[in-house]
This record gives sequence, structure tokens and C-alpha cells, in this order.
Amino acid sequence: MSRDAAPLDPAKLAAAAFKLLTEDPKFKVGEAQIRGNTYRVFENAPPNLPALFTVGAMMNGEKEFLYYEGERMSFAETWRRACRLAHALREELGVGQGDHVALAMRNYPEWCVSYMAVIALGAVVVPLNAWWKADELKFGLEDSGAKTVIADGRRLEYILPYKEELGLTLVLARDEGAGADHTYDALLEGASEDVPPSVEIAPDDDFCIVYTSGSTGNPKGVVLTHRSCISTLMSWGFIATVLKEARGGVSMFGDDPGVLLAVPLFHVTGSHSIFLLSYLVGRRIAMMYRWDPAAAVALINQEKLTNFVGVPSQSFELMQAAGEGGMPSLLDIGSGGAKRPAEHVKKLAETFKQARPSSGYGLSETNALGCVISLDDYQKRPDSTGRPVPPLTDIKIMNDDGVECPRGTVGEVWIRSPANFRGYLNLPDDTARALTPEGWFRTGDLGRMDGEDFLYIVDRIKDLIIRGGENISCLEVENRVYQHEAVAEASVFSVPDEVLGERVGLVVYPKDGARIDAQALRAFLAEDLAAFKVPERIWVSPGALPRLGTAKFDKITIRKTALQHKPTLSV
Repeated sequence: MSRDAAPLDPAKLAAAAFKLLTEDPKFKVGEAQIRGNTYRVFENAPPNLPALFTVGAMMNGEKEFLYYEGERMSFAETWRRACRLAHALREELGVGQGDHVALAMRNYPEWCVSYMAVIALGAVVVPLNAWWKADELKFGLEDSGAKTVIADGRRLEYILPYKEELGLTLVLARDEGAGADHTYDALLEGASEDVPPSVEIAPDDDFCIVYTSGSTGNPKGVVLTHRSCISTLMSWGFIATVLKEARGGVSMFGDDPGVLLAVPLFHVTGSHSIFLLSYLVGRRIAMMYRWDPAAAVALINQEKLTNFVGVPSQSFELMQAAGEGGMPSLLDIGSGGAKRPAEHVKKLAETFKQARPSSGYGLSETNALGCVISLDDYQKRPDSTGRPVPPLTDIKIMNDDGVECPRGTVGEVWIRSPANFRGYLNLPDDTARALTPEGWFRTGDLGRMDGEDFLYIVDRIKDLIIRGGENISCLEVENRVYQHEAVAEASVFSVPDEVLGERVGLVVYPKDGARIDAQALRAFLAEDLAAFKVPERIWVSPGALPRLGTAKFDKITIRKTALQHKPTLSV
């Protein structure tokens, strides 16, 4: 559909949605009890993810699914390899149902196969952030209790010093290296069965623990269930089917759908919006090891990809790199993880005549489900993150007293659907604060909703920075800053940025008699923090940092004052 095509008639959309809900058994909506509350659910949904994988393999067969640097693998072969690896993990390593298995690697086909294999066993997959360094990976392994780790060479080096202490069994994937107990290839070659292991998995059993940074220091393990993930995937499938019906059979994914994977698989945007959704709808995936805008344009054109999903900075860089040749196969340029600047929405639509920009809002805690906006709605409301995704998601705006706000009034965004997470791992108090007894998830985001149900995110309650889609806990960075011997006081905050949305800012005040070299301080922080967490703007304050009456730092004043002055260091 070109940018100049006639806008969709809301009546056609409503009619298409009604037709699907009443005539297509796949999208029949019923009710189910989940952890003591009644939710709308897809009544005929697959009972668990292995059942969904089996259907995907049967429907798409030997059609190409994964492409990576010259390697190609079909839908059916991906599932066959996952099944073989699942049997090997059970027979050779003793992994059983409910066990936690960590993945610590960059974007490789082995990541996708391993993810599916762990799930096929009824075990719980723990995708660790591949940008983490040694101490951060150790925390994730200790917190999750994962004893089996499938890692690439670089992550293996980080983890090896803790192998004995944590009692780990290490599997090396893709790379060469020493110290692993097994290799991915040997496990795969030694297994003969390529059918799913026999295991009973209930809809509300856990399937994944994904780590997300919050405002309390260390990342939190978000516990996701089979039903919660499938609810998200089928909700997106419902939207795609409604749009196709309303557009006279024209799919938003294209006739030969293909998507670029240029975001990390360890986040729900990569694992859910791209990997799992593609397996459900029969969409090819072209994988990138690391982001490079020029290489992304070349790959999109080489593989004739129809969809792009990334953080806003990536779509902006993609637009700049496309040049006069453009990307003629591209139909949709999606974003998630952070809010796109309104000007970017306009520029994208002007640059790519055949491709529509779109955006979504979701969190790790909701399996990435929340809102979606595209087509003419996005052009008219570039500041909005869209309407709640039907037919299972409810969103409301609440004030500090727990009363729903009138339309147009700013309050905290609450979300309720069967896609919500079960809780935070090992953190019952945090879980109780985030999930109400009725099942609403308190997002910590501030927003407003207009009279047509479009949601606008305006700020956040949590002391959190979102840099290019990566959540960064200010407290976690501050804790590292205070380990420097010269620092007396420190405050970490967001610095506005046109490309990444936000960057990490830091104001420090030295101890009596001490001197702080901003460059040396940054190098010190980079020793133990993942690169995306290291402050890029540092101010050395000439005086003690201002405090509130509670003796806490006045972070609003600190940030406002700092941004009015040139930083001591800017990288």
C-alpha cells in the first residue's frame, strides 16, 4: 500500500474485526481464570509454545525462515534442530521440566534454536543481556538459578571464572574456545530424535525469565508464561488479519514477507515482535550480528525484505543510509522500545513512499503487548503510541489515589491482559507493588488517553533512562560511581538526544581534597558496566549537590542545572 493510498475506513476495520471474532474459530474469545482473576482469552489458542512451534513448522515446512551471513534454514529445519537439541539437553545434561537454562550470546541462528529447544523441554529459558560484562552476567546467573548456560565465545570467557562457584554446565555455541563442558554442534549431531520431547506443559507454566532494568538497582527477572506469550502473538496476528481483510486481501507483511532482525534477541522486541511472530505468520528473518545502517540497507535490498522493526534511532539511521536507491521492497518501518520524535515520523513517510512508519508500546512485563499505531493514524498523531491492541488488552490512566483519570488527564498507565507477567523473580514486594490484586500492571509510565482511545506517553515515574530502547537504572550506575575513591556525591539522569532519545548523564562532586578526572572516571565505570550504561555526559560539580527536605538529592534541580551548562566531558 503506498503512502498516497486512500485511508482505511474505520467502518471496514470494525466490520473485519467483528467478522473474525464471530466466524474464525482461531480468534474466538472466551474467559479463563488466571492466578485468581478472570481474563478474556483466545479460547482455541495452542495450549503452549511447543504446540505453536509444531503448527508453524507444519504450515511453513521447508520455506526459508532464517538467513545469517550466507546460511539459510527453513521453518521445519529450525524446529527439527530445536527438538534434537532438546533431547540432547535432557539426555546428556539432565535438563528437565522447570529447570532454568540461560542463553548468553549475540544474535545467531543458534540462539533461536536453543531458545525453542529449552521451551520444548518444558524448561524455562533465561536470555541474558549479551552486552553485559562479567559481574552483570554473574548476577543474572545467580538470580535466575540457571545451572546450564549456552554461550558464545565472548560470553564464555566472562562466565568461566564463575563456573565452579556457581556449579555451571557450559555449552559453547558457534565460536571456538576452551573451558566448555559441551559444544552446541556436538550435542546436535549426537541426538537422533527430531520430534518434540514428550512433556505436559500447562498454559500458565513459566517459559521465560527476561531481565529488565528498573529503578531499584539490579535488573529484575520478569517471569513470563506460555499463555502470556501466546496471547501477545495471537493479538498481533489478529491485528494483521483485520488489516488484511479491510484492505481487500493486501497483507501488511507483503506477499513474500521478510523482516530484518537488527535488535537484540534477549529483549522482547527481538524475541517476540520479530522472532516468534515471524514463526507464527510465516515471515522470513534476515539476522544481523551488529547494527550497521549501510549494511542493513544492503541486506534489506538483497533479501527483498518487507518489514523493519527497530528502536527509533535505527529507523532514522536507516533513512539516512538508504540514499537515492532507497529500499523498494520495504512496506513497513516499525519501532518500539522508545518514543519516535514526531519529526522522524513525517520524514520517514516522505522518504519512503511505499513504506509506512508504525510504532508500538509494550513492556517486558506485558510480553511486549500494549498499543500499536500505523498507517494514517500515525501520520495524524505522531506523538501517540496508539490504541490498545484488541481484543484482549485493557488500558486505563490512574491518579495517585487509584482513581481513573478523565480523558486527556495525565496519570500512570495501567495495563491488564492475559499477556501480563506472572511476577518478578525473587522479588515478592516489587511484584505486589507492580501488580494489583485485580491483575492490573502498574507500568510506571505517565500518559494520557484521548477521546478516541489513543494513548500518549509523556513521562515516567521510575528513575530510569531509556537509551536507544535499552532501559538503564540510574541507581545501578550510581552504585558503580560510588565505588570510585574520589567521588563523594553522584546523580545520574537522562540527557535528551535527537537520535537515541536519551543518553546517560552524570554529575559528581569530589571528596574533600580529591580531584576527579572525568575521562578517567568514565574509564573506571566502563570496566564493570555494559557500554550502553556508561555515562556519555559528565559534569564535575564545584559544590555539594542540592538536596530535598528528606535529605535525598533534588534530582530535578540537579538535572535542570546541569543541562544549562557545558559538560566537563562529552563523548
